[in-house]
Amino acid sequence: MAIANCSVFTFFLATLMLLNYCAAYSALEDARIISEYKRYLRTTDHAAVARSLVHKTNWASVGSISTNDKIADYPMVNIISVDDSAVDGTSTGRIHFLLTDLDFTGPDWKHINKVTFLFSDDQTLNCKNHGLDPMEPTCPRTIISGKVKQLDKNDKNYNDWLQAFTVRHPAAKSWIKAHSFYLCELEIENIFVLDFYGGPHNVAVSDYYNAKPN
Repeated sequence: MAIANCSVFTFFLATLMLLNYCAAYSALEDARIISEYKRYLRTTDHAAVARSLVHKTNWASVGSISTNDKIADYPMVNIISVDDSAVDGTSTGRIHFLLTDLDFTGPDWKHINKVTFLFSDDQTLNCKNHGLDPMEPTCPRTIISGKVKQLDKNDKNYNDWLQAFTVRHPAAKSWIKAHSFYLCELEIENIFVLDFYGGPHNVAVSDYYNAKPN
């Protein structure tokens, strides 16, 4: 009986020591992450992160509220080519894209004009090249929500916007003619940036437009 009690006590003591070790490790690891996070907050311009992702990526995953009779009122996701460039190729932050009523997003926004654009640094292969999974918080992404605005062909800047878009997406020249695509801009209402541990950051629209891409 004494031997059995001793064995139980030894097992209990070893378990307690292991738990204390694990707890100490977790506390140290948590402290390290918190310290790194505070340093990161002091040095990171989240508005610039959003502007950079928008400018570097050629397309976005776009969510809308579906009008398709198979999945009416369900979320719909589509791939949309985007461009935020001026004619000289510099970033403006203004997200331009082509839509057609033959695709999903075209009919959706005309029914309920609420869309969300997702831009991820994995699209540039930067995350993959650094061994980061696309879902890791350290693989930067920005989620931008707003309304679709169909641009007026009579606007004095329309041809410049269209030229900048087709320079980046040459194939679009044939889309416009064959499938009645029209040029749009996202009227931004909300911006989230997730690029580190600790959850998303909300970026003011004015800060986004005033930021300089990295």
